[in-house]
Formats: sequence, structure tokens, C-alpha cells
Amino acid sequence: MIRFGPSGNGDLFYDQGFKTSLDAPTWLKNRGLNLYEYSFSRGFGVSELIAKTLGEKCRENDIEISVHAPYYINLANPDPKMIEKSFNYIITSLKFLKIMGGKKCVFHPGTCGGMNRVEAFDLLKKNMQELVKRIDRENFDFEFYLCPETLGKSQQLGTYEEVGEICTYADYLVPTLDFGHINALTQGKLKKTEDYDEIFTFLIDKIGLGKVKNIHIHFSKIEFGDKGEIRHLTFEDKIYGPEFEPLAKVIKKYKLEPTVICESKGTQAEDSSKMKKIYEDLKEEN
Repeated sequence: MIRFGPSGNGDLFYDQGFKTSLDAPTWLKNRGLNLYEYSFSRGFGVSELIAKTLGEKCRENDIEISVHAPYYINLANPDPKMIEKSFNYIITSLKFLKIMGGKKCVFHPGTCGGMNRVEAFDLLKKNMQELVKRIDRENFDFEFYLCPETLGKSQQLGTYEEVGEICTYADYLVPTLDFGHINALTQGKLKKTEDYDEIFTFLIDKIGLGKVKNIHIHFSKIEFGDKGEIRHLTFEDKIYGPEFEPLAKVIKKYKLEPTVICESKGTQAEDSSKMKKIYEDLKEEN
């Protein structure tokens, strides 16, 4: 089952008088959406009680919830103390995911820093393997997926090839494909169905169709420059892209069942609904 929903709460949510994420599940259900991503981008500023309550409200409204781990994570940091902090950010995010009753935890893999890309990625791979050991020692007693995200700046580690590589380290590692980031990093390459198909062909060969069927997707239009991502836009943008319809055709071609999160700036719920309609119209055509 493919699901659509926003990352966080957009402008319309607050304009209509809602003030807390606890109102989001019912609000999303009333808009025909069934997915919600809660971000710990700046840290864990929520209590376990609120997290549990949010999870309960999501279940009541058939909203699947995912979480985004803090942005501070960098598994290519050469400082062992900082690596420990990154490990803890991810493990704490998984603990909150369990409390909320969610399945998928997104994280940013890392950055090159002062290293060249090969050195930085070698270090990241080493730390990813250690992270898998740490997670396994936690003995989490729930089904979850840890989802490294493709990133959109040239100094960040997270091409779809790099994400595919580290997703071979454990069964619970599944990619987050952020197509706005991929498009920004490749200077607007994502235009045709074939451009998206190339990514999926690579990943199916690398990690198998089973994992690819279950991918997490971030989608938004993103302004970019020479070094990649600059800022998130809305679906009203006609300059930068990418467009969702070619991706929807590839999702249908491979009979995928992803979770699709919209990260448009301020219109993430409205644009989620637009993606849902595009996908459903394709289904009806065939």
C-alpha cells in the first residue's frame, strides 16, 4: 500500500487555527492523507508521553508515522566523540519511533568535511558497520527500518549509489530517496521517466526488489546552484523541478509500495494531495 503525507505541519494547518502536532493525524485523515513524518531535526524536544499520544492518534486515524533523526548526525566525522553522539542520536530516534508506533527512521549519513570523498565514504562505511552492531545489541523488539537519505549538496555523502551501498549492511537498512536532493545534486537531471528508472534499476540490482518495494521517498521541488541544493520550493515552481508524474509511472511500473513524504516549503500537505491524485489518476488510466 502506497502512502502519502507531509513532513511536519504546513502553513494551512496553522492558518486554520491548529497549534500542535497532536492535531495533525485527524487533520490529515480529513484531507485524505495517511502518512506523517515527525522531525527531530534540532533535537529531542518532545516528551515520551507526547510521543506516545501522537502515536495513538496516528493509529486511530490510520496515519503511518515516520521520524527524521537530528540533522547533527555525521558518520564520517573523524572525532570518535562526535561519532558516539551520532550513534546515540540514531538509537534515541529509534526508541522514539517505537514509542510512536512507527516503522521508518530517516537520517542524513554525513559530510566530507576536510577529507576527499573516497576517504570520507570509507570512514562512513566503517562507522555504519559499527552502528549496525550497536543497534543489534539494543535488541529492539519491533519491526523498523533505518533509512539513510540521499542528500543534495556536493560536500554531503549520500548519492543514491552511496546510500545503496550502505543499505547492504543490514536487512533493516532501506533507502530514503529524496528526489529533490537527487535533482539538485545532478543539476536538474530528473526530467523523464527514464531518469528515474535508472535510479531504481541500480538499486534493484544492488539491494534487491524486496527492499526497493519498501523504500521511503522524500519529494519536493528544490532550487539549486553549482554546489547543489539551495532551498525547498512548492509545486508552483516552474523552473527547478523535479516533477512527480515521471516518478509515479516508475512506482507503478515496478509495483512499489513506498511511503511518500512531501517536503514542500509550507505547502507540504497540499502538495502531498497533488501527488496522491497524480498517482491515482495513473492507476485509473490502466
